[in-house]
Amino acid sequence: MKALVGFSRIFVGILFIFSGFVKLNDPLGFSYKLQEYFSEGVLNLEFLIPMALLIAVFLVIFEILVGITLLLGYLPKFTVWALLLMIVFFTFLTFYSAYFNKVTDCGCFGDAIPLTPWESFTKDIILLVLILILFFNQKYITPILNPASHKWVVFAAFTACLGFAYYVLMHLPAIDFRAYKIGTNITEGMQVPDNAEKAEFAYHWKFNVNGNEKIITTEGEYPSVDGKFINVETETIKEGYIPPIHDFAIERNGEDFTSAFLAKEKLIVVVMYNLSKSEAEGLDAIKNATDNALKNGYEVIGLTASGENDVAKIKQKYNLQFEVYNTDETALKTIIRSNPGILILHKGTIKDKLHWNDANINFENY
Repeated sequence: MKALVGFSRIFVGILFIFSGFVKLNDPLGFSYKLQEYFSEGVLNLEFLIPMALLIAVFLVIFEILVGITLLLGYLPKFTVWALLLMIVFFTFLTFYSAYFNKVTDCGCFGDAIPLTPWESFTKDIILLVLILILFFNQKYITPILNPASHKWVVFAAFTACLGFAYYVLMHLPAIDFRAYKIGTNITEGMQVPDNAEKAEFAYHWKFNVNGNEKIITTEGEYPSVDGKFINVETETIKEGYIPPIHDFAIERNGEDFTSAFLAKEKLIVVVMYNLSKSEAEGLDAIKNATDNALKNGYEVIGLTASGENDVAKIKQKYNLQFEVYNTDETALKTIIRSNPGILILHKGTIKDKLHWNDANINFENY
């Protein structure tokens, strides 16, 4: 039992620290996931959405600290109770998401290790078993250092976590796990290989035949039935290949400009996923940066999910000298964790990504 507790302690502690770190590396991304959970139709806790970022930072730091205290053997009773309450809640949440198909990715490991809802639930069940072993065998959780030093180790870790969180929020994630990381060619990322696995669907056609309901299943073709059609339901039998970048498009007034802009040699893309939430100080910085880019021979465009009226107001207020196009909001949030933010592209390849705090650069270097 002592050996089992030792294994559980190390495994759970390291997993919580790793899970917390990858989310602390991208607290904005985790806050987007929390907003999804808080939304109507999932947990219906919409009043928490404005506080999602604050909650995200608190949760991931707490997750890291609990992992550290477990490894240290510091405050074992508090630690195992905290672990148990957290894993019970997470297990319920992942089961709810999986069973009702509410959230397709729990965000447990951020974008570093995407998990399906059922994979997340399985992971939480394993953790629940290991944490229960720790809970009922607390006497084997002994300190590994001088107990007097534990609080200073925890304090140092807490301070480091706060500093790291501040850095990535004021700039960009230190490690980019997303499909739009620097060096990625967006055009290539959207391509589907010729030998890619195809998705398989079952179509359940419902008819009224002589007063009785009849369901006929096909692979897509409309069935030949002597009856009145009611509706059809589509069931995914097997997921097909989904390219890393599958929701990116540059559009305006129903016209697609994606290919044209991704062929440009010197292109600056200003990402403003929601203009009503774009930071005023950031828009001032973007104005100076884009004017500088235009002087250095770059073509500049903006991408947003906001409507034409919002675009017109922002362009006039900040005297922006570039055209703004439309792109899906989720895609824009994924591209860069800054609103506004800057992409530097060369024939569709991302040469650099900049938070608006870092927009005062010399574009001649690119």
